[in-house]
Amino acid sequence: MAPDIADDLVARLARAGVGDVLTDAAHRSAYGSDASLYRIVPRAIVRPRSDDEVAATLEVCRALGVPITARGAGTSVAGNAIGPGVVLDFSRHMDKVLEVDPGTRTARVQAGTVHATLQAAARPHALRFGPDPSTHTRCTIGGMIGNNSCGSRTLGYGRTSDNVVGLDALTIDGERFSTGRDERDRPTVEGAKAIADQLQAVVQGSLAVARTEFATFPRQVSGYAVEHLLPERGLDLTGLLVGSEGTLAIVTSATVRLVVDPKHRLLVVLGYPDIGSAGDAAPTVLGFDPTACEGIDSRIVDIVRSRRGPDAVPPLPGGSSWLFVEIAGDDLDECRDRARRLAEGAGAVDALIVEDPAAAAPLWRIREDGAGLAGRAPSGKPGHGGWEDAAVPPARVGDYLRDFDVLCERHGLSNMPYGHFGDGCVHVRLDFPLDRPGGPAKFRAFLEDAADLVVSYGGSLSGEHGDGRARSELLSRMYSAEAIGLFAAVKHAFDPANLLNPGVLVDPDPVDARIRVAAARPVGQPLAFGYHADHGDFNQAVHRCTGVGKCRADTTALGGVMCPSFLATRNEKDSTRGRARVLQEMLDGDLAPDWRAPAIHDALDLCLSCKGCASDCPTGIDMAAYKAEVLHQSFKGRIRPRSHYSLGRLPMWSRLASRMPRIANALTSAPGLRNLALYTAGVDARRSIPRFANKTFRRWFGRRTFEGKPVLLFVDSFTDHFAPDIAKAAVEVLTAAGYAPELTSESACCGLSWISTGQLDAAKRILGSTVGALQGAVDRGIPIVGLEPSCTGVLRSDLVELVDSDAARAVSAATVTVAELLARTPGWTPPSLEGVSVVAQPHCHHHAVMGWEADAKLLKATGATVKRLGGCCGLAGNFGVERGHYEVSVQVAEQQLLPALEGAAPDDVFLADGFSCRTQAEDLAHKPGKHLVELLAEALRKR
Repeated sequence: MAPDIADDLVARLARAGVGDVLTDAAHRSAYGSDASLYRIVPRAIVRPRSDDEVAATLEVCRALGVPITARGAGTSVAGNAIGPGVVLDFSRHMDKVLEVDPGTRTARVQAGTVHATLQAAARPHALRFGPDPSTHTRCTIGGMIGNNSCGSRTLGYGRTSDNVVGLDALTIDGERFSTGRDERDRPTVEGAKAIADQLQAVVQGSLAVARTEFATFPRQVSGYAVEHLLPERGLDLTGLLVGSEGTLAIVTSATVRLVVDPKHRLLVVLGYPDIGSAGDAAPTVLGFDPTACEGIDSRIVDIVRSRRGPDAVPPLPGGSSWLFVEIAGDDLDECRDRARRLAEGAGAVDALIVEDPAAAAPLWRIREDGAGLAGRAPSGKPGHGGWEDAAVPPARVGDYLRDFDVLCERHGLSNMPYGHFGDGCVHVRLDFPLDRPGGPAKFRAFLEDAADLVVSYGGSLSGEHGDGRARSELLSRMYSAEAIGLFAAVKHAFDPANLLNPGVLVDPDPVDARIRVAAARPVGQPLAFGYHADHGDFNQAVHRCTGVGKCRADTTALGGVMCPSFLATRNEKDSTRGRARVLQEMLDGDLAPDWRAPAIHDALDLCLSCKGCASDCPTGIDMAAYKAEVLHQSFKGRIRPRSHYSLGRLPMWSRLASRMPRIANALTSAPGLRNLALYTAGVDARRSIPRFANKTFRRWFGRRTFEGKPVLLFVDSFTDHFAPDIAKAAVEVLTAAGYAPELTSESACCGLSWISTGQLDAAKRILGSTVGALQGAVDRGIPIVGLEPSCTGVLRSDLVELVDSDAARAVSAATVTVAELLARTPGWTPPSLEGVSVVAQPHCHHHAVMGWEADAKLLKATGATVKRLGGCCGLAGNFGVERGHYEVSVQVAEQQLLPALEGAAPDDVFLADGFSCRTQAEDLAHKPGKHLVELLAEALRKR
């Protein structure tokens, strides 16, 4: 689009009263892709607040000939939610549940309503929306309507199309119309009469095709659902529009059917020798009336174990492939009997029945994270979408899986299949060589062969994700020429100018056009981090993001951390996915041409470097490392922001202040000097300045020696200079457990503050020196015990990325937390904390790098009552104190931390190992925090 037309577009939208329009490079980059392989940068993003703003946007775009693409959460895997003109993002403002009617078991929702939000509104009435895709924590009802989404429980509740009663929508001409059903359950439509008349005429000329080529089995999602136009169906426009991928009309709200949630759900896990055998069993399983029948195999389980540790996968029954079958109902004994008969009668080599929902949840979570986990193929190469949801009749899914494996082997591809085997729908991501010469051509060749294979089984190119840009061109291999002509006639009736989501379904884009990864340019500059998991390739690292959008979900109630900045601002560019897309634009596109591009720094500005994505994102992306790399590349050899010199080098300044702590404290607390110091340091004036300890821990420790098994206490700068009592308590706890704490002869630093500000050359030097200081302990087989989680996290993760040596890897392997050390100490029992209530804020890096499980188990053993908080505290090292970040820092704290502290009893203990977490609680809630070792030491004194 020419610049003058783009400017005219924005100006006209403003005059039309459309208030939330985004045209900056960061947002356009973020919206340039969804969860697919494709990149199409929009001219503008409109986040409408009402139907009137949608109508106004349509009028402006129609006048200018600008295409329009409707978007929900952007989790479309086939490229359905990207377009070159205006992207309508309904998730920002039009996200309300308008009404829940328990009497009719229906709900009215706006198009941008998140699936989980609807479920929360229906739950008090013992109701739920039936379809539940794996993205249910962030996908929108409008997006589900666009794709005719299904999810795991289609066997019990049907597809989205089976659960939508009526729609409110606008045509490209701005005409509003509503669909629904009358008291006799016949389809109705108010408005759009000319379109309805034209559709009737169209289908009358193709009755045989509409009756024979469509609705041949439940998961036939590809193409338009023209069977709903048949006379015997009563011209059901609701059924037609569901699954039309935004190419016919713009849906603004919907009335959906709700179902009663069964009282009991049992999980039956069935083990089989291979994936084909698991598929063969699916028809037998269906005879037991399950609500879900999902398949996975060892390939995806091995990925979970390798990435999250051996304990991340609960015990599974014998076999190499498994069916996860849900048996649900209101009669527990009947459910148990059905589950038992299923376990005995489905031909499994082994079986497991799980009644406890808490025990079943982590098993289901493996399946839900499938799309992200499959982002790395078994070969270790990136796994791509494009052929990720084909479906065949369930009776044939076993044979199809075997033939599909043969097809992949013939094309030299590795795969990791999983999916809804009870429905015949198979998900997979494949290691297409898209970044190699000829890669797109190989991609096309495979898709054509795969389409022919699935058609030979009487299947559908898409079983729930829609065709989008990945499969629309292949529809002619599935349908007759007359059926393809019927699609074109339906499209022309609604959208003759082809402005609604062009390139999809009718007059489709080539499947191998506009592939994001294929356009990626290599990074020329030497990198600071090793990116070992990505073979040293920054390109591969940032393209880990598959777009599944888990970073848009609020998982804090479950202990998750990612992504605190998105939860605060709800701007796509402030999500992990949005940032990845902007970084990809630096490599694939032209809106962010280099490391110093404003769009790059705009997107990364509010990244807290919490590392939550490194553990919570199923793709294993590490935005904190990428941000540090960007800052390193951007400011190398250049003048940096003031905070980089002050906060980024805080350990150095702390060592200087420790020589005269009383004078330093007096100077930084004097009103005039305090404000000057904060301004000079680039720190927000509303922040406190922590007081330096009168005596550092290292000075207190002196030449002390202890009897017992030696351990090296890694004394970080924060503990040493600001909180030495924590280290003293650690000595008390460790000696009581039979250990003899030692220190390095000279102070050692993890370099965290240099890392977070992108001063990576200095960080490498510091960490190299630290490895040398710790090497002696490693050679003696002595564990290194960290106290500050962020510093411990550096030794466990960033160290080996910055210092690529055997010595660094040995130090990393030897580093443990106090809880981890005590957990493996023979004969050690924790002191009693019976009657103590604890509000625990795990540090983000503790959660992401080490995991907080050892701490949780230790606290449980003490008898304490623990409320574990999720999310980030919001301070996040230097982030929350830097000028320009205060408001977002507080908003992040308001997600979990501040409500928990406000609701805590006066005697409740606030447990926070992180210096940042304790500082944030003191600043915002005036609540002092304790480190785990302080809590244990206090209890030991009472023994």
